[in-house]
Amino acid sequence: MNQKYTFTLLTLLMVVYFVPAIAQTKPAAKKPAAKTAQKSVVTKKTTKPAPGKKVAKATTPVQKTTAKNLGDAATKAAPADTTKKGGTNNAPEAPSSLSEEIVVTTSYKPVLAEAVKIRRNPDLEDKTPFKAPLLYTPLDKKLEQDNNIKPLDAMKRPLEQDSALLNNYVKVGLGSLKTTYGEAYFGTGKDQALQVGGYAKHFAQSGSDFNKQNDSRQEVGMFGKSINDENTISGSINYKRRGTYFYGFDKDNPPATAFDPAKQTFNTIGAEAEIAKNYKDEENAFTYAAKVKGYIFSNAFSAKENNIVISGFLNQTVRQFYAGLSGSLDVTNQKDVLYSNTNNILRANPYIKLQGDDYKIDAGINIAKEFGMSDRFFVFPAAKAEYQIVPKYVRLFAEVKGDVNRASIQEFSQTNPFLGQNINLRNSVDQLDIAVGLKGTIAPGLGFKATVYRNEVKNLPLIVNNFATDFNKFAVIYDNGKATISGINGELNFKATEDFELFGRVEYKDYKLASEAQPWNLPKFLLTAGTTIHINDKVDVNGSLLFRGNTQDRPITNAAGALPVPVASFTDLSGGVSYKLNKKFSIFVQANNILNATSQTWVYYPNYGFNIYGGVGYSF
Repeated sequence: MNQKYTFTLLTLLMVVYFVPAIAQTKPAAKKPAAKTAQKSVVTKKTTKPAPGKKVAKATTPVQKTTAKNLGDAATKAAPADTTKKGGTNNAPEAPSSLSEEIVVTTSYKPVLAEAVKIRRNPDLEDKTPFKAPLLYTPLDKKLEQDNNIKPLDAMKRPLEQDSALLNNYVKVGLGSLKTTYGEAYFGTGKDQALQVGGYAKHFAQSGSDFNKQNDSRQEVGMFGKSINDENTISGSINYKRRGTYFYGFDKDNPPATAFDPAKQTFNTIGAEAEIAKNYKDEENAFTYAAKVKGYIFSNAFSAKENNIVISGFLNQTVRQFYAGLSGSLDVTNQKDVLYSNTNNILRANPYIKLQGDDYKIDAGINIAKEFGMSDRFFVFPAAKAEYQIVPKYVRLFAEVKGDVNRASIQEFSQTNPFLGQNINLRNSVDQLDIAVGLKGTIAPGLGFKATVYRNEVKNLPLIVNNFATDFNKFAVIYDNGKATISGINGELNFKATEDFELFGRVEYKDYKLASEAQPWNLPKFLLTAGTTIHINDKVDVNGSLLFRGNTQDRPITNAAGALPVPVASFTDLSGGVSYKLNKKFSIFVQANNILNATSQTWVYYPNYGFNIYGGVGYSF
């Protein structure tokens, strides 16, 4: 059974193999029927003929064996009949047989038509796209269900285009009352790590109500600042001069002879240097600073004062806890015709601080030791606290402190330039200063501060007239004992935009003195206010207001008797406008005492009336 299947399979394979070959070959020539059973294989011999003999040509043509010739012959040959005729191309009457003679004349060469050819070359470039590895990091965040409206994040200001900086500025002007005005500022540039600059100022006026009612002020200085990786070093040096005359006198009782006022000048040379550790946002930070400053002061007569102060602090932070120590050494030499003494104060202030989100507490003591002119030792409280009662808006604060106030010829002369010689010097003591108040923001751009205080001062200094002894000069006296000063301060600052700002301060004081009848020449009410308005890139406006309540000077003995001398209250309103012509040039106008109030701060020494001056500014 298996052999039967085997023969059948072989027969099919032969049919599959030979039938296509027969279909592609040229039909064989007809032969006699008697010879159909014989098989003849035509082969081509390539024997070499003997020399001198000719080779006989074969009776049947011999095909060339090259593939090219065979292919060409196949293309030129007539197409064979490949229809199914029993496996042969013989006549229809010829019987079909598988034992026919097959002559292979050539190999098959396929020929394709022009329309079938593919003229596109394969793309051999490797264009496998790159796929970056994907990394997924899950967010470790707690889902919060908070329906409250969250505050908006502050919008970042757009970057400002850098422009050419003008580091130098000069301003000069002239005006009424023989006013001469000048200012100049010089700087090195925008570098924040190193800054060096200088300035010069001049202002002088001359009134007409009194002979030589002149006042002039000059100041020149230089400063520098260097910011390193760890420390910031800064320093400055300056010279100040003020000149005036003792021009005041009682017009109701003028001098019997021609009055020629004496001239007074004040000269001060000052300098300071400081080194401080830069702030770094780090845990348990250690900070420090040290500062040295001093001045040399003299006037047109014999008064001289030299002062040097060395101060500094050390501070260690531990989380929200601060501990530190600050201190200073104040050394002063004071001379005049009748005295030459030293007035020195040594201070030490150990403290601790605790700060949280809603509170801040500073607790410490102030230790003061006087030596030289007096020898006393004090320990004062030095504490203050703040608590936020309305988050981000209102804070409650309280402060308790005390200190020794050094009596200074320079400071008294700055307050009243018409002091006589041999000023009485005695240090006053703030025995206990208590203050409680509120500060914060009422509305966007509107800040405030209100303080109620009570101070206890021993040896309160008072500047009074000394006309009975020194004609038209003043002297310094002291309230012997403990004076109590109670009062209230109020400050308001409104900044609607970057182009408009309004500020004001009001102060009321009530004095209870130990030995003097009145707080001579100390006003009980004082109001100051001002504004700056930037109208556009070319126009700026400024204004200021000063209201000073009435005061009294100590009695002057004259024909009418010894009566206190009243000093009336006054209002001083001033304002100015500047206009920028271009980036370098500008013009300005300033008007003072617009209300032309005939006011006087000190008896017999009236202030200047209405005056106006203007000029030009130049930047380079």
